[in-house]
Amino acid sequence: MSDILEVARRQVLDEGRGLTGTQVLECLTLPDDRLEELLALAHEVRMRWCGPEVEVEGIVSLKTGGCPEDCHFCSQSGQFTSPVRAVWLNIPELVEAAKETAETGATEFCIVAAVRGPDERLMSQVREGVKAINDAVEINIACSLGMLTQEQVDELAGMGVHRYNHNLETARSHFPSVVTTHSWEERWDTLRMVKEAGMEVCCGGIIGMGETVEQRAEFAGQLAELGPDEVPLNFLAPRPGTPFADYPLVEGGEALKTIAAFRLALPRTILRYAGGRELTLGDLGTREGMLGGVNAIIVGNYLTTLGRPAEQDLELLTDLQMPIKALSQTL
Repeated sequence: MSDILEVARRQVLDEGRGLTGTQVLECLTLPDDRLEELLALAHEVRMRWCGPEVEVEGIVSLKTGGCPEDCHFCSQSGQFTSPVRAVWLNIPELVEAAKETAETGATEFCIVAAVRGPDERLMSQVREGVKAINDAVEINIACSLGMLTQEQVDELAGMGVHRYNHNLETARSHFPSVVTTHSWEERWDTLRMVKEAGMEVCCGGIIGMGETVEQRAEFAGQLAELGPDEVPLNFLAPRPGTPFADYPLVEGGEALKTIAAFRLALPRTILRYAGGRELTLGDLGTREGMLGGVNAIIVGNYLTTLGRPAEQDLELLTDLQMPIKALSQTL
C-alpha cells in the first residue's frame, strides 16, 4: 500500500489535484511523529500552487448580536444567554474601520452581520456603506450577511462586492448537531448562487465542534467539491452561554494536521487563519501553520473574540519573508 504522503506528493504537488476525502482522512490519522513531514509537504504545495504572498484581511460587524438562528457555537444568537447584545455600527464608523484595515496593508475588508439573511434595512445600510468605503479608501469589499435570495445576490454583485463569505461550518453529516433552525443545503444554495453571479466565494468552517475525524475529512471533500476561492479555518473558542461553552479546545498538533490536510485537499485555494488560532495554537503554532499551508490571515480582532495585535502578525510575515499580497494582485 502506497504511503499517503508519497501519493500526495505526486498527486497534489506535481499534478495539482487535491486529495479526496478518503485521502484526507489518511493524513488526519497519521502518527504524530510524521506531523513535521506533513506540514512541510503542505507548505511546498502552497508555494507551488499559490506562491509566497499572504492575503491580509480585516473584518467588522455592521450588526452584532440578536440573531434568530441557533448556531450552537455562536454568542451572537438571540436564543442563548451569552453576554453579546444587539448593536448596529454607523456608516462613518464603518469607513473608519476600512481605513484602519487598509493601513495594515490588508487588501480585503469584510462587512459582517449577525442575521439569518439581510432585510431591506440591512441591504440599504450595506449599499450605503459600500459606496462610502469605495469613495474613501482603495480596498476590496467582501460581505457576510447570511443566506441570500437571488435578487440580493444580484444586488451585491451589482454594488461591486468582491467576495461573499458564507461558511458551511462543518460536514453535512454533522451540521444538524450544530444548527437546527436552517439546513446545510440552504447554505449550499446561497453559495451556488454567489458563484454563478461571478463573486468570489469564501466558505470555511469551525474545527472542534464535536465532529469526528472522519467528518473533518468529509468536510474537506465537500469544500473541494464547492471549489471556493477562500477557505477560512476557525478553531472553536467556546463562548459563555452557548451550547458549546464547555467543549475542549482543539489540541495544537491536531489543529496543525487539519490545516495541512485541508491544504492538500485544496491546493489552489486561499487558506486563511481565522478565529481561535490564538487559543489553539499560540505564537509558535501560528508560525508552524504559516509554514504548513496557510496563506492568508485575518488581522486584529474577530467578531466576538479578541485576536492578536495586527503588528504581531505583520512582524511574523516579515520574519518568514512572506510578502503581503498587493491590492492589484487581488483584483
